[in-house]
Amino acid sequence: QVQLVESGGGSVQAGGSLRLSCAASGRTLSTYAMGWFRQAPGKEREFVAAITWSGSNTYNQDSVKGRFIISRDNAKNTVYLQMNSLKPEDTAIYYCATPARDVLRTSTSVYKYWGQGTQVTVSS
Repeated sequence: QVQLVESGGGSVQAGGSLRLSCAASGRTLSTYAMGWFRQAPGKEREFVAAITWSGSNTYNQDSVKGRFIISRDNAKNTVYLQMNSLKPEDTAIYYCATPARDVLRTSTSVYKYWGQGTQVTVSS
């Protein structure tokens, strides 16, 4: 079993930055890919970014390319999402998740373990 806990959300003005963290417990994440998703009110949960276990490969959704950076520290069992140049349309609950294997995927159905989410609100 893997438990994931997100933190770092909050309220920020457009153009600002936030850094989300996802801490894992229960077992090491060092052999698992990790992903970040988000869900805005009234919308489906959508893929944001993913990273392989080594950190050597990442993939971002087009709308966040050049603004968001996913990274990880396997020694700390933690994954990060650095969010820069935030826009009001980035407002959502952000979730980290793992497919419990080392694959980069964008579909929610592939991900086996999920955190409870952290709210990010960007005001104009």
